[in-house]
Amino acid sequence: MRIVSLLPAATEIIARLGATDHLVGITHECDYPDVVRSRARVTRSALPHAHDPSAIDAAVRDAHADGVALFTLDAKTITALHPTAILTQALCEVCAVREADVRALAARLAPPPAVVTLGGTSLDGIYADIRAVARAIGTDDEADELLAGLRDRVEHVHRTLKAAQAPRPRVALVEWTDPLYVAGHWGPEQIARAGGIDVLGVAAAHSVPVAMDALRKADPEIVLFAPCGYTLEQATAEGRRCLALPQWQWLEGRQVWALDANGLISRPGPRVVEGIEAMASIIAPTLFSEIEPWHAVRLQ
Repeated sequence: MRIVSLLPAATEIIARLGATDHLVGITHECDYPDVVRSRARVTRSALPHAHDPSAIDAAVRDAHADGVALFTLDAKTITALHPTAILTQALCEVCAVREADVRALAARLAPPPAVVTLGGTSLDGIYADIRAVARAIGTDDEADELLAGLRDRVEHVHRTLKAAQAPRPRVALVEWTDPLYVAGHWGPEQIARAGGIDVLGVAAAHSVPVAMDALRKADPEIVLFAPCGYTLEQATAEGRRCLALPQWQWLEGRQVWALDANGLISRPGPRVVEGIEAMASIIAPTLFSEIEPWHAVRLQ
C-alpha cells in the first residue's frame, strides 16, 4: 500500500491503525502524530496564514464567490508518489480539498488509486469512517481493537456520570468568533456524552452562525472557545481577545475555557473521544481527573 491522506483526521486514523509505514503523502496541515511530519506535503492553502477570524472568513467568502478552490493539490508530487489509495472527505470545503478535485486527479493516474471518502458527522459516523479506512488498507483487526477501545472510553464516561446522577450544565461550544458560529456535527454529541447540554448546536447538522444576543439568551453556564483549526495556544489568544470586547462582557461570572480544537474537536478522527473526556473533566470536575494543561486553559 502507498497511501496519500488529504485530511488530517485521516492521517490520524492511519496512524492509530498502525499503518504509517504505508503513508507517503499528507496535507500541509497534518501534524499529528509527530512521525507523519516527514512525509511529502501534497496540498496548498489559499487562506491567510494569520489567525484573524474575520480575515479568514472574508477570504473563504471571496473564494466561494469567485469559484476558486481554497485548497489545491500538488498533482506532480502525488503522481510521483504512485499512490494505491487516496483518503479524502466530503464534509467541508473550508477544511480540506474538494472531493471532486481528488477524484478527477485520481482518474488521470495509471493505475488509478482507490479513493476513500470520509464524511462522518457524528460519533458513529466517525467510527464508520475508521472502519472504511481499515477495510481499504487491510487493517480490519486493528480497527476492531481501536473501535472497541474508543467505545469503552465513552462508555466509562457515561457510567461515571450516571452512577453519580451528575447535574447537566448548559454548555456553548464556540467554533468561530467573527462571525460567531456554534459547533454542529459531532460537537453537540461530544458535549452530551461529556455530561452537558448544548444550548444552541444541533448534533449531526452543519455548524451555523448565531447572533450574539441569541447566545447570551441561551444562558450557557460553560462556554468553550474552540475555533476550527486552532491549536490551544491560538484558541487561548482568541478567547482572551474576545473577553476584552464589550459584546462578550455578558460572560462575566461564567466558566470560560479555551480548548485545543485541532486535538479534541475539529478533526473527525479517534481523538474526538479524547475531546469527550476533556469536556467531562470541565463539566464534572469532581468525577474525573484534572484536565491536562495541553488540552484546555481556563480563561475565567
